[in-house]
Amino acid sequence: MEFDEVRGVLQPLWDSLGSKSSSHRDSRDEWNAKVREFLDKRNETNREVKELINEVQAQKAIRDEVNQRVKELKGVRAERSDYLKGVRENLRAKLAEQQENHEELSRKRTNRGPSASRIRSDMERMEKQYMTGQFLGKRERDYHKKMKQLSEALKEATKTQGSGGMRELKDSVRDAERLQEDAHKSVEKAVARAQEAHDLMVELSEEVDRLREKANTAHTRLTRSKREADLLHGQYIVSLRCIHSIQDMMKAMESREKKEEEYDGEEKVEVTDLMSRLMSGDTLSTDELMALRRN
Repeated sequence: MEFDEVRGVLQPLWDSLGSKSSSHRDSRDEWNAKVREFLDKRNETNREVKELINEVQAQKAIRDEVNQRVKELKGVRAERSDYLKGVRENLRAKLAEQQENHEELSRKRTNRGPSASRIRSDMERMEKQYMTGQFLGKRERDYHKKMKQLSEALKEATKTQGSGGMRELKDSVRDAERLQEDAHKSVEKAVARAQEAHDLMVELSEEVDRLREKANTAHTRLTRSKREADLLHGQYIVSLRCIHSIQDMMKAMESREKKEEEYDGEEKVEVTDLMSRLMSGDTLSTDELMALRRN
């Protein structure tokens, strides 16, 4: 096969391989760009996941701390509730005792005579009579005896049972109620804070799961893009090698053609010289005659 025929086969093949090589290179670069895109997306998502996990842990620590505080506050509330219950029971007992004493005193007043105001009125009237001289002689003794009796009756009528300490006891109940209410509000606030931290922790955990799924999707696409890029890169390298091989073959043929042309030119010059010598009558050697015969 002549060099021109070989060149006619190799040149179209070289052109085709060059076109395919460029196509493989461009496609490889596109897939490599996708690799970079999915790699950045995966890494960024994983960074967000890490930050959210740290925040979840922080909210969990807050929740656990507040729950411990809730437990302590519930203990305080229970103590104050028990104290309030005891103070209320004391107050009820004191009120019952006071009511009983009041009823007993009312019975005594009914059985023994007039009320304290009536007795005071009688004592004032007798004092006026005494001052005006209506109790003279033997009657003065009756006056003192009667006033003594009225004084004792007044003491009995005005006697009160259980009134001492009632105001202090009621104040203690009010203070206990206030303390118990404060403790209850503190528990409610702490419970709300713990629930808030828990809800936020759950919300962040759900977001972590969503981002992890997103990161996994990006990683899957990254793996596929890298596989496609590697495959195209391999095809690109093979096509380059084929192109270089064809180029080497074509260069070798060009070099050989050039050498043959140079050799033919030298032979033609030598034959012309030999013919000139022969025509001029020079004697040629056997090799020179053989050279003339070949040409």
